Amino acid sequence: MSAVPPLDPSATPVSAAEASALFEPLADEPGLLVAVSGGPDSVAVLALLADWAKLPGRPSLQAATVDHGLRPEAAGEAEAVARLCGRLGVAHRILRWAGPKPANGLQAAARQARYDLLAEEALRRGNAAIVTAHTLDDQAETLLMRIAHGSGPAGLVGMRPRSLRGAVAIVRPLLGLAKSRLIATAEARGLPFVRDPSNADSRFERVRWRELAPSLAEHGLDAARLGLLAERMARQEDALARRAADVLAQRRLPVTVGEERRLGFRQLAEEPEEIVLRVLALALAEMTQGVESYGRLERLEACAAALLAASRAGSATKRTFSGCILSLDRNGVLSLRREGPRRRGVHPATS
Repeated sequence: MSAVPPLDPSATPVSAAEASALFEPLADEPGLLVAVSGGPDSVAVLALLADWAKLPGRPSLQAATVDHGLRPEAAGEAEAVARLCGRLGVAHRILRWAGPKPANGLQAAARQARYDLLAEEALRRGNAAIVTAHTLDDQAETLLMRIAHGSGPAGLVGMRPRSLRGAVAIVRPLLGLAKSRLIATAEARGLPFVRDPSNADSRFERVRWRELAPSLAEHGLDAARLGLLAERMARQEDALARRAADVLAQRRLPVTVGEERRLGFRQLAEEPEEIVLRVLALALAEMTQGVESYGRLERLEACAAALLAASRAGSATKRTFSGCILSLDRNGVLSLRREGPRRRGVHPATS
């Protein structure tokens, strides 16, 4: 492992008191599994958590490192993390991504595998919460990527401080801290760390946005401003999601077919378009667990627009979306049912 200078020479290490305040929401977790890659962010979080968890009444702390098997050095780096954990008194396990690796979408597949392995280990550890070292810089990069991909309000929330992967909680206590402060923490404590060369590989989208960050900051679009946007969007998202759930409950109609859903769409159409979109998304989510690409919102908007136009005209129509057929009758009742396995996308359904 080797050292690298802080991204900001003026960055100060995270103090014990500051770490205690940041970790306080984790005090009631059944256990903590900190994901440690060996980079400066994660080794700093590991050391801070190790100190915090020693106090009475704290949850048990374990660490895990995922060896994706993509670089010859990865195995040695994982072993180095194990030695550091031993020095800090933290139990550690290396998790290996076995099997063939995809030729395309390697970073996305590696991320999926990493969280799958961590979730399995967390469950094995008694449903411990997974702690990641995501920082304000990571949040900013996430928002820029989602803006570029045409994400809606829900995507612009960015990463949440707490989310679920199945039954396992993923907690990100340091989303408000700059990455440079974690590097400064690792250096001040003399912690050994590595820098993954893929983090500087411009073939990857996140890296390209990272390279643009200094230029964007010069024009006022820095990580702090993007982080504030994420917080504001989260506040709005929570309010809109609650309203959409209430409206769905109000407009749901009895059904006679097992997996069919029926909505009073004529009354739903009186709501703001954003609520109509969200109610449709909630109803569809009850029907299918399919995940689509970044263009999903645009297709949902097109589907909703067609249904709204037909409702206002008092006509019937059918659309398909996300593995479902949506049938609107002349009385303004919308029925949703699963479609056949070969039909995907949004288009007028043939009858």
